[in-house]
Amino acid sequence: MTEPHRPTAREADAAAPLLGLRVPLTPEQSAAKARRFGSLYFAEHWLRTMRGYGWTVVMTAVGTPLVYLFAMGVGLASLIDANTAASLGGDGGSPGSGSLPYLVFVAPALLATAGIMVAAEENTYSVMSGFKWRRTYYGPNASPLSSSQLVGGHTLGLLFRLLLTTGLYYLFLLLFGAVPEPAGWLMIFTAALGGMAFGLPLMAYASSIEEDKGQFAMVQRFVVMPLFLFSGTFFPLAAMPWAVQWIGWVSPLWHSTQLGRVLSYGHAEPAWLTVVHVLYLAVLAAAGWLLAKRSYTRRLGK
Repeated sequence: MTEPHRPTAREADAAAPLLGLRVPLTPEQSAAKARRFGSLYFAEHWLRTMRGYGWTVVMTAVGTPLVYLFAMGVGLASLIDANTAASLGGDGGSPGSGSLPYLVFVAPALLATAGIMVAAEENTYSVMSGFKWRRTYYGPNASPLSSSQLVGGHTLGLLFRLLLTTGLYYLFLLLFGAVPEPAGWLMIFTAALGGMAFGLPLMAYASSIEEDKGQFAMVQRFVVMPLFLFSGTFFPLAAMPWAVQWIGWVSPLWHSTQLGRVLSYGHAEPAWLTVVHVLYLAVLAAAGWLLAKRSYTRRLGK
């Protein structure tokens, strides 16, 4: 009895397209593909991991703007608008009126703050978890993925969540009538840029910490909170004492907020200053990314 014919590897590869089958990659091809698209693969892994707390992400993205906008739009804004007729900091009023509604003034700052908060959340404990508690960086790093690709993947995942959060926030701002200008939707991207400018240097710092001794709580208390209070969030930066205005000048939140105000209601400022806002945020983000790459490479190479 003759044995059945067994196709060779070349014959199987040739027949696979005819049968609608995908030819399996060789180990060398798989490694080359991972080296080429490693950042995207790790970003996919990062997003799949985020599904474990997906409801928290969604509820935070929905609940936070509702709480702040009701507090500002129904509470504080109504009191301020009823007791002052002057525009805030000379920003120019809303169309057809001599003053700027407080909610319109504060809305870009709330959106920018949402980006900062997301960056602070995703680039502190989750980064340290990848090195120490869950050690999720070491497995991919043992594969053809490089430490730079891990940084790139984490950055892409962070950018996705920033755009998701700020996009939902913007929709709520529209519902509350807090964005009078058509170009206001671009605030989604300026807020995301502000989040990256703050988050990537924080990511580099978090990746250098080997023992949790309360450093992240200190960051929240002595970095995030002062930026929130002293970056022209609730009132113009020029209205603050000169001694603390420098906090706003170096704050990614202030630069992101000012860009949002230009787009949201046409805040008047020199064109060169708008360019400075963009360049400052871009330089901070790029510097943070480079420092994070160096820190990841050093940490994973131990």
